[in-house]
Formats: sequence, C-alpha cells, structure tokens
Amino acid sequence: MRRRSSQASSREANRMTVSDQELTSLASSNDIITLGMMADAVRRRLHGTRTTFVRVADVPADVDGPLTWPPTAGEVRIVGRPISCGAAIDRVAQVTAAARGRAVSAFSLADLEQLAARESVMLRTLLEDLRAAGLELIAGAPFDEMQNARRSIEEVNIAGLTLARLTISRASSADPLPVLKAVSVVQRAVAVIRAFAPLPRRVNPAVPTTGYEDVRGVALARVVVDEVPSIQVDWSIYGPKLAQVALTVGADDVDGVSPEQDMGQGRRRAPLEEIRRNIVAAGQQPVERNGRFDLVTA
Repeated sequence: MRRRSSQASSREANRMTVSDQELTSLASSNDIITLGMMADAVRRRLHGTRTTFVRVADVPADVDGPLTWPPTAGEVRIVGRPISCGAAIDRVAQVTAAARGRAVSAFSLADLEQLAARESVMLRTLLEDLRAAGLELIAGAPFDEMQNARRSIEEVNIAGLTLARLTISRASSADPLPVLKAVSVVQRAVAVIRAFAPLPRRVNPAVPTTGYEDVRGVALARVVVDEVPSIQVDWSIYGPKLAQVALTVGADDVDGVSPEQDMGQGRRRAPLEEIRRNIVAAGQQPVERNGRFDLVTA
C-alpha cells in the first residue's frame, strides 16, 4: 500500500470541523448561499483560485477499428463494459500501444469486480494483468455499485494502478449525507482517492434532478468529503452552465471536456475557449491537466 502523502497529512491537520448536527442542518436547509460559501471556503483553502480541466477522448471497449483521436486529448478513456477478462486485457494493450505515452484510463471498477467474480479470477490478478498490458488508470469507481468499495480501491492501489475518480452512479435518495459520509470514511482508510464526482452519472429522465439539487450536492460533497483533494463535475454530462455554477460552490476540476477543436460556430464556441471562458467567469484560473493530473503547459 502506498504511504499517505505529506499533503494528505496536511489536509487532515487543517480540515474544517463540522459537527454531524451542523451537517444535518445544512443538508436539510434551503440556505444554499451559506452552504455554498462554506464549500467555496474549503475549495479555496485547498486550491486557491485554480480550476483544472482535462480533455478526454473516448474509445469503445468492444469495437475494433482504427484508433485515432485529436492530439489535444490529455486522456484516452476506454468506455463500456468488456465481455471478458481476456477482451479487456487485449483492448488495453491495443489502446495503450496506439496512445504512445498519453494517459490511458479504462473501465468501471464495479464492472471489473463483476467480471472477475464471473470468471472466478481474483480482482487483483485482473488488475495486475491490465497493468501489465499497459494500463495506468481505472477510469472510475461507482461507489454505489461496488461490492466492497474500500477493498476494491485498495486492490487498485496494490496492483500499481491509479483510480482516476470516484463516482456516484445514481441518486438514491433525497438525503445525500449517508453516502457522502461513507465516502469520507473510505478515503480516510485508503487515502488514495484523487477526485470525487458527486453528481449521479445516470439520471432517470422521468425524475430528473434539479439544478438546485445538483448545486447543493456539489457543495455538500466539498464540505463533507474534504479528505479528497478534488471535487469534480463532468462537462459532457452536465454541460457548461452547471459546471460553471459548481465551480463557485466547491468544485475545482472539470472532467470530460471535448478534445475537438471545432471552429464551425466560431472561436468562442470551440471547446477549449468555452471551458476557459466559463472558468474565468466563475472567478477561477483555468489550468489544463492530463489524465495523470499533471499540468499541461501551452
């Protein structure tokens, strides 16, 4: 297991102390302004005014064909559920060979748990085989879908891989506090989660979340889970407007920005210019990163 970093120790020493009673009151209150201000204070303590973003090229897990992506992609992400352990390993080898050193992430940790169980393979063995095939990053770990979140995240770390982000698959109830507290407990135990995306990846179109609920969810996540360095919002799922508001209430990282440089609607509407403009409009400083969380210099 990797050692706890000095930065992690410093965060623990300086973390905001909020009682359970105060958290419950904040979660049930309609006072989004006070909650947002608290979340923004945590964000600024950890990151100042810097907001990072990453341009991601998605490639399917189960479709063969030419592997091409814009050179501006800071991360190549293999998306979808592999049909077998062998197929997952083969696909990783294909993509990492084509990536030529670019950061490659792949798969859901919950899917890998299920795949390993179905084929009677230890999860760590599968993860080590993916690492040997060239993989660096597990693309995501849906906290609410994993069989044993703490153990599986530890297995990722032991196998020599990095977890790109912890996610939430579905909004399960009107009260997000139990899940957020559980995430906090896991991070205190494993201390390797780099980014947490608290908004659900899958939204029921019949019962969509509201903008208020989404903003409150981001702010609560920043206050409750302050052991995790970055609170992330997905540009491709939630769009520029919500992402911009989220940056004012605790989020500090934007995932899933398109690597395409389409100038068809003018320079201002090109993805790179739009993400930079929206971050500045939120009062933050835009800084591009890659999938490894290394900063990209122009």
